[in-house]
Amino acid sequence: MKLVSPALPTALSPALAAATPAAPAAPAEAQAGSARQRRKEARPQELLAAALDLFVEKGFAATRAEEVAQRAGVSKGTLYLYYPSKEELFKAVVRNSLSALITEGAEIAARYEGDSSSLLAVLLQTWWERVGNTPAAGIHKIVLSEVRNFPDLAQFYTDEVINPSHALICGCVRRGIARGEFRDLPAEEVTTALIAPVIFMALHRHSFGCCPVSNGVEIEPGAVLNTHLELALRGLEAPPAARGQKGAPRRTAGAGPAA
Repeated sequence: MKLVSPALPTALSPALAAATPAAPAAPAEAQAGSARQRRKEARPQELLAAALDLFVEKGFAATRAEEVAQRAGVSKGTLYLYYPSKEELFKAVVRNSLSALITEGAEIAARYEGDSSSLLAVLLQTWWERVGNTPAAGIHKIVLSEVRNFPDLAQFYTDEVINPSHALICGCVRRGIARGEFRDLPAEEVTTALIAPVIFMALHRHSFGCCPVSNGVEIEPGAVLNTHLELALRGLEAPPAARGQKGAPRRTAGAGPAA
């Protein structure tokens, strides 16, 4: 027999409330200490958010550490306790905004059981929702416009973002080819073609998308992404007759459309 617990009252009756001793309040010192601890734990995230906003607004070179500290509501010395240089602060912003999502995407891909077209759609749409359509999309503009003057950051960004994200998407393409879902196209080049329009939309969001220009081309990112996936995946997928065969025939350059 299934036992059903009686519903608990949502509030004490006045008589019972009067007879029920109140819980002792925590000492003021303990409350203040707890609040300080919570503030301390939240501080790194507040600093990263302030740094991201300023890097996107002003660029990496023009942003000063004291501006980040001021926006986060802390002293410059406190900022340096967490991030000893502006370069380390930028690296932390990148890891927090991009690297963590790439790692999450790799975990999704490793356990994904559906077809490879759906997996690519999930990864690209998730990237847009979590990065492209957020302030973090401005990181791409910062890197492309300034990184040639900061070779150490160029190497860092290559190791931390470009190579892992390329490997993730390329692995999905190779997965589809191996399963006979995709045509046997060069996976590296396919990966670049898949990623490039998404990066373009992120750059547009933080350039022309911020300017009140007249008669400009209207870009609706969600619609563009869906159209890009439709074009890319329908061109990448193997014909129905070839499904299930490993590596459908590769077309040579200049060949006519597949039958």
